[in-house]
Amino acid sequence: AKMMTAGSVGNADPRLRPRQTWLRGARATGYNGPVAPASNDFKREVELAGEAATAALAAAIARQAVRGDVIALSGELGSGKTAFVRAFLRACGIVGEVPSPTFTLVQTYEAARGSIWHFDLYRLTRPEDALELGLEDALAEGITLIEWPERLGSLEPRHRLEIHLTQGPSADSRYARICADTAWSKRLCGIADD
Repeated sequence: AKMMTAGSVGNADPRLRPRQTWLRGARATGYNGPVAPASNDFKREVELAGEAATAALAAAIARQAVRGDVIALSGELGSGKTAFVRAFLRACGIVGEVPSPTFTLVQTYEAARGSIWHFDLYRLTRPEDALELGLEDALAEGITLIEWPERLGSLEPRHRLEIHLTQGPSADSRYARICADTAWSKRLCGIADD
């Protein structure tokens, strides 16, 4: 997938069209608690033509992820967060079943580069409950993927890569709004050339 700024067109892949309107972020999911602000050093929005494009974006980000990284995935139910995570894990060498942790809330995986923690916080009732799930260990020991990160409230890590997924113009397409701080911005610029 190629990333584009909201105003660029040029010779871009015709499957990827810039979207002029920025999304409202975590509040769009219906969560009304506090949300820790992320840095906006890097912003891109891209249209993903289908699940294969979502998987390609996830794989490109997986190639850049290192221990200590947090990838926060937000969006409505069915927006493609779990599909993104599955593609990310496969790109990291995880084979076999990759269940959604909707009921267990967290799954861990061992990859060549270390632990990968996948949190699905949809059913989290209090932000503090995430600490009992091992959030602090995940942040210290591995790569952390968090679905419904806004449920963490003020516990949401400040340094993170945010990916907000929404429905695109067709049933299979999605828009991905990507925001990152300086630590991610240099790594993401290389993805724009894929």
